[in-house]
Amino acid sequence: MKRVFGIAALVACLLLSPMAALASERGPVTNLPLPRFVSLKASEGNVRRGPSLSHRIDWVFKHRNMPLQIVAEHGHWRRVVDRDGAGGWVHYTLLSGSRFGLIEEDMTPVYRLADSASDIVAHAEVGVVARLGKCDLYWCRVTLDGTKGWLPREKLWGLMPGEIRE
Repeated sequence: MKRVFGIAALVACLLLSPMAALASERGPVTNLPLPRFVSLKASEGNVRRGPSLSHRIDWVFKHRNMPLQIVAEHGHWRRVVDRDGAGGWVHYTLLSGSRFGLIEEDMTPVYRLADSASDIVAHAEVGVVARLGKCDLYWCRVTLDGTKGWLPREKLWGLMPGEIRE
């Protein structure tokens, strides 16, 4: 009996370890997982070199709902990176928990169902921002300019590996 329990425990650890690794680090301010995805709430957001107004603005994000990955926290500031790995410090009031993804491949088909054999309802261009709905390990429900459909999740940037959205 002990041997069966030991094997079951080992199998459980191996299956759960990738998910545990995702949530192992927590932000010191929010206690939320790091890294995690958010979106730009405003139509413009200053990206600073450090976590305060006295730090220089390196550039400005100019796309509302753009997905960003939070990689660090300090007070009211969040260190974010975009799809290209460019990043800096953004005030938390410019960020939203609403989830969006960035289309990674030009003319990506958007399917009526979570099945590549279903009808194509649209084609999405690279760089388009899609509102994320339900996601499993293979497909995400998205909304693009009012059109709803399903995309293979590997065509999107804005999800943690193994992340499931209900």
